[in-house]
Amino acid sequence: MPATPNTAPQTLPELQQLFDAIEAGTSSITLGKAARHILGALLTLPEQAAFSTISALAERHNVSASTLSRLSRRLGYSGFAQLQDVFRRSLTQDKGFYSNQVSRLLSQHGTDQNSLVRMTELTRQESANLAELTASIDIASLAGSADMLAKAPRVRIHGVRQFSSLAMFMAYGLGMLRSDVAMLDSSHQGVADGLAQLDSGDVLVVASCYPYTPSVLATAKIAAQHNIRIIALTDAISSPLCSTAIHSFLVPNHSLFFSNSMCAFMLLIETLLSEVANLLSDSGLTALKRREHLISELKASL
Repeated sequence: MPATPNTAPQTLPELQQLFDAIEAGTSSITLGKAARHILGALLTLPEQAAFSTISALAERHNVSASTLSRLSRRLGYSGFAQLQDVFRRSLTQDKGFYSNQVSRLLSQHGTDQNSLVRMTELTRQESANLAELTASIDIASLAGSADMLAKAPRVRIHGVRQFSSLAMFMAYGLGMLRSDVAMLDSSHQGVADGLAQLDSGDVLVVASCYPYTPSVLATAKIAAQHNIRIIALTDAISSPLCSTAIHSFLVPNHSLFFSNSMCAFMLLIETLLSEVANLLSDSGLTALKRREHLISELKASL
């Protein structure tokens, strides 16, 4: 018999204990062989369970998304999102994300493999990320975001640490096509100063994924409260950024890299900028030609 919502495990150790009891036949919950295999696989790779979309997990385990939903309800959850939250809460208590990533790399691939072997595996994983992003992209969100980026009075991009370089790239590319685009803290006077320059109807693009940067989450929340429209580039539907955003993009980033992989994020940004260029059409072309003319006048290189 299934568990009830009140008895469903709320922590990863509790879920593991339930799985062990099911395997031992001492639990009131019974699962078929396939369901037990899937649950065991999720527990073996909690990062994958926490941050993959339900469709991506279903494909990895050769089942349908509805199978994962039924498994979740059988365990006492309202649906897969609630089960996934157990994995996410467990991982967000982990304060050693980056060092643990390196430890996992060493344990899985060792130090005796040559660089080409690791590069080949990294290439395979990044290719899978790009393919997953392409297959799961929400066309309506893509079109809606491009329209916002093309027509908003002002656009600001915000990301910190490694996402700072991503934000800079997006701000530069979008700024080639239209005016009044910048990183949120481009003047280095602080985020509050950057937000103060935005009004209701302006757009803020925020980028962060696990382990989420608290300042980025707070910036998105406050901006949304002031009716600044948010586009979120993040990693999962349970990301805190999704609750503040008009459009959210869930970007897969599973790889050997010791931090969050940027490859699929870069593909998403290039796609968004290409869509904006298509929307702006002649005005975007005019902006590019004006930039080229100014570069020529300055006798600088492209």
